[in-house]
Amino acid sequence: MTTLVAVLAGGRGRRMGGPKALAPFAGAPLIARPLAAAAAAGLEAVVVAKPDTPLPALDVPVWHEPAEPVHPLLGVATALERGGRPVLAVACDMPFVTAGLLSRLAAGPEAAVRVGGRIAPFPARYEPEQLEAIRTAVERGDGVGATLVALDAAVLEHPEVFGDPAQLVASVNTPAELAAAERSA
Repeated sequence: MTTLVAVLAGGRGRRMGGPKALAPFAGAPLIARPLAAAAAAGLEAVVVAKPDTPLPALDVPVWHEPAEPVHPLLGVATALERGGRPVLAVACDMPFVTAGLLSRLAAGPEAAVRVGGRIAPFPARYEPEQLEAIRTAVERGDGVGATLVALDAAVLEHPEVFGDPAQLVASVNTPAELAAAERSA
């Protein structure tokens, strides 16, 4: 069964001051970066967002998650429910994720990346049989990293072959982080 890339865009973007998916980065909306990495990896992608999330014009399907609660794993659950296959979840605000890393995580057996001694919340691969545990994590408000640990996700310990590990899993949450990321692109 092929892995589906789900680019998660359901956050509120409060710290960014607006929708992260639309934030300009290198002449395109920020969401274009992880979508381009998925395409370069030859992986099918969808965007998962709240029904009222502003998005740019996209060449991939948009699946709507429930309006509440606001939790990144809700997008993962939605993608697993709709896709019926393994899901590689990537945040829309990850401008440096690479096709190589996505391909590696999609192929497994590793499902997540360890950077700086901790499991990065994204990108990470989730299996359909984990759906109930993910729903429970959403209901309890558990963090994504803690959920990956609880799911006993196999971890890629040395992601440096795909680039700077910290940059590969970096997300941008504020205008200052966005500007700094664009300077280093």
